[in-house]
Amino acid sequence: MVVSVESKARIVTGTLNYSGDAIARPRYHANDQSRDQLDLVARDVPIIDGRTLQHAPTLDVEGFALIDAPTAVTDFRDSAQADLYMAEIRALVARETGAALVVNTGPGILRFAERSTESGALNNSRPARFIHNDVSEPTARASVERLLAQRGEILADYAGYALYNVWRPISPPPQDVPLAMLDGRSLAHDDLIAADAVFDHHGQPEWSFEGFLVRYNPAHRWVYFSAMGPRDALLFTTMAYCDGTPFMVPHSGFDDPSCPPDAPPRASIEMRAAAFFR
Repeated sequence: MVVSVESKARIVTGTLNYSGDAIARPRYHANDQSRDQLDLVARDVPIIDGRTLQHAPTLDVEGFALIDAPTAVTDFRDSAQADLYMAEIRALVARETGAALVVNTGPGILRFAERSTESGALNNSRPARFIHNDVSEPTARASVERLLAQRGEILADYAGYALYNVWRPISPPPQDVPLAMLDGRSLAHDDLIAADAVFDHHGQPEWSFEGFLVRYNPAHRWVYFSAMGPRDALLFTTMAYCDGTPFMVPHSGFDDPSCPPDAPPRASIEMRAAAFFR
């Protein structure tokens, strides 16, 4: 599906890494990327600055939205404030989606652009440099069934569910490596490649789940939001079901060519949540 772009929107040209088909079952690792089995194909694509669109992207249409989301957290590296942020994310997702129940699926993940000394120093702390969707349909369903079972509930208790990611920069604007979002309407099912996301934290057993990589399609429409500040949060869909059809928003970090070279390296936190609807 080709989606038109407003003529007055600001557009940058960014390089995104799509996936080819040379590897039957791709694998990518949270930490030791030398073990990745990927066939990456770099493409220069237009990426629209969502701040300049006449109609701001929404969760219900494109699958993502820029949210005004002030936070009471003063230090995202402080584990003592982790519960506070988890509660803020639950409240944000409930408010924006109307969900009857929101459950965090894990703690916050800090990521740092490669120019930062913290990039790669922590578990899973590098920005994703290839287009991916966090989960596949089987992974999403298994995740929500497990979360509900922990509460003594089953999926049949709800009319539907969705998984979301909330991405927030914690470094000052502008971001040298912002997040590019694929308009979910422009994604075709044949664009998806099943892959294994491997979590290889030192000293712990490895584990993995299935996610998606993405083949190139000229119909894809890419959007990012420039100069996100401390009140900004990017809420996007990693898996939802609309009338039995999966809907998702693949994404990737990219180098913003319009960012000044002396800008501080991007630091960000992301947190994921499951929403259940009556």
